[in-house]
Amino acid sequence: MMHSRQERLEALGRILDTLDILRVKCPWDAKQTNESLRPNTIEEVYELAQALLRDDAPEIRKELGDVLLHVLFYSKIADEQGRFDIADVCDALNQKLIFRHPHVFGTVHVDDAHQVEQNWEDIKLRERGGNRTVLAGVPDALPSLVKAFRVQEKAANVGFDWEQPEQVWAKVQEEMQEVAQAIQAGQPVDIEAEFGDLLFSVINAARLYKVNPENALERTNQKFIARFNYIEAKAAEQGKHVRELTLEQMEALWQEAKTAVKPAQNQA
Repeated sequence: MMHSRQERLEALGRILDTLDILRVKCPWDAKQTNESLRPNTIEEVYELAQALLRDDAPEIRKELGDVLLHVLFYSKIADEQGRFDIADVCDALNQKLIFRHPHVFGTVHVDDAHQVEQNWEDIKLRERGGNRTVLAGVPDALPSLVKAFRVQEKAANVGFDWEQPEQVWAKVQEEMQEVAQAIQAGQPVDIEAEFGDLLFSVINAARLYKVNPENALERTNQKFIARFNYIEAKAAEQGKHVRELTLEQMEALWQEAKTAVKPAQNQA
């Protein structure tokens, strides 16, 4: 259902009023702080990410509401402390969007989305007064796979990248050989380091071929889970635990699962 601009503003007003009441009358809501909410916020963002990957509209709507609640809650806490409120958050975001889109709100010309990304990174560096590095904006707390993707993106936006995507495969092969050499040498520290280099190069390859590695890996995770669950269910039908199956039996059921288990929407 599409709503008018006025209806959207009224809906936002209602949730702000509800949060004001909860903050006073609900013991749980009243005691929340930035620190206590933070773990829940991380969980909610992951749940939204899962819903987005599945393209589940009702679930996306629900999880967006949960994330929005946290944005409003942090703003409410800051308002109580006299630091800022939700209007300040919105105004700062609006100003940033306008400033970082001179090709829309100014006179800058761009030819494609990649040029927009490059301009975005240049503008962010200027905002920092040149005192921060290109990679400083990548949060330390990001999961390692996502962090690798983001640092590669940012480096590429200032020109540190392969000239052609296919050139990355030589690097991937080189890293695979170095993993094999480290395993042969039997040094655990070197093995870990070389596996890290290999994973980094594969993530880089995904980026060059316009694949988000986090999404790709999660789709594979879900595919593996569905097929393994099938094996486990078939074992249970025989009155067995999956560990009682031989490897050959599990492999046969795995091949069966490839056609028997239908992937969820937008999952491989």
